[in-house]
Amino acid sequence: MPPREWDAASYDRMSDPQLAMGRDVIDRLDLRGDERVLDVGCGSGRVTEELLARVPNGTVVGVDGSEAMVEQARARLGDRVELFTADAAELEVTQPFDAILSTATFHWIGDHERLFARLHAALRPGGRLSAQCGGYGNIANVQVAIDAVDHPALRGWAGPWNFATPDETTARLTAAGFKDVWTWLQPWRVEPPDPREYFATVILGTHLERLPDEDQDAFVADVLAQLPEPAHADYVRLNILART
Repeated sequence: MPPREWDAASYDRMSDPQLAMGRDVIDRLDLRGDERVLDVGCGSGRVTEELLARVPNGTVVGVDGSEAMVEQARARLGDRVELFTADAAELEVTQPFDAILSTATFHWIGDHERLFARLHAALRPGGRLSAQCGGYGNIANVQVAIDAVDHPALRGWAGPWNFATPDETTARLTAAGFKDVWTWLQPWRVEPPDPREYFATVILGTHLERLPDEDQDAFVADVLAQLPEPAHADYVRLNILART
């Protein structure tokens, strides 16, 4: 699927849930503090900043498919982190990494086979991958609400997400050359304090791009009206641990 642009400032304001999820993913890397680490899908840099604190004697590089997100991350991190824009499924690096972190990103990428092959190639032998993204069943309650609104511009569209199962992901990682693969699903309910902005930016942004400008605010309001109070998203996170 083609890369999308984001309202990076809004995402930065709304991303407390993603930051909390990201801290768990960082913990699983069990970093010493001197590693060279790549953050794939660095977004506005909030998780990247947490990662940077864990490697005071190491190096952190961040990549994201959205130039707006990279610019937001640069505003936060300055020159403490090398940041660049790239499609993760086409990733090329000149120096391998000890570890790769990724949060809230892989479900935006259609070709997981190619993605995992590129990540494997970016790691040194024995390197580690710790990631989390939307998995099978993720935000199913929101999808039901979207379908109930039934906007004609969205009919017949499968949506922007690739919510894989643990078994599918294990098979793809193994085929890419990863070892000691561990994948599992984790429910994570999110009740955003500002549902209108959160849903419009974090969940429904790609849907809104397909709608006429005059329909966008009403669409978000209609989706929220389909959800019981308090409005929430039933996230199901796909967690990944593996090594090369």
